[in-house]
Amino acid sequence: MIYTTEVQNMCPIAKGAYHGPAPIPEEGKWVKVKELKDISGFTHGIGWCAPQQGACKLTLNVKDGIIEEALVETLGCSGMTHSAAMASEILIGKTLLEALNTDLVCDAINTAMRELFLQIVYGRSQSAFSEGGLAVGASLEDLGKGLRSQIGTTFATKEKGPRYLELTEGYITKLALNANSEIVGYEFVSIGKMMDFIKKGMDANEAVTKATGHYGQFDNAVKYVDPRQE
Repeated sequence: MIYTTEVQNMCPIAKGAYHGPAPIPEEGKWVKVKELKDISGFTHGIGWCAPQQGACKLTLNVKDGIIEEALVETLGCSGMTHSAAMASEILIGKTLLEALNTDLVCDAINTAMRELFLQIVYGRSQSAFSEGGLAVGASLEDLGKGLRSQIGTTFATKEKGPRYLELTEGYITKLALNANSEIVGYEFVSIGKMMDFIKKGMDANEAVTKATGHYGQFDNAVKYVDPRQE
């Protein structure tokens, strides 16, 4: 350690009380974090790219400072999906600090990593009061049985009104309208279920039919329209 002449010539004065870091909630216990290995938690959050034209929802499961699980979901430019693929390989096995200082390929993913770092080191995690935390693989529960991101995509113009294109249930194939041409329900295809049926050997047309469902007052509608064609 190099000290300036001014410091070298100072007389020593004893340091007063030391209280240590404030404890944070971690997986059902209070922890005074002094090193990265003291940090554990499960959390997710959002990041955005520099021109704010895309976003990333990043989910991390950290055990003893190491990222054991990562779920990367992106929305925006087409390059973001490929960035997510790379980030999923980069993140796992790294310490929180390594991941924070690693190029995760996309601005939105980097920003999400920064925001999650802040959350988790201050004890703001979804598993803060869960004894033992969440098992590795817990992030997949957000995706449901089809293991597919839940996406909401709608489009509207003042001239022609709204179009539902994709919602939590799946890909929207028909909109149900009442006598006032208001949307009162819709028909959807659950893409995750459809692909599971096909992988098990079911004919594609049969799989589509079996994975199709309705929501709202679909059966009592006055008119049905294809939101992408009509």
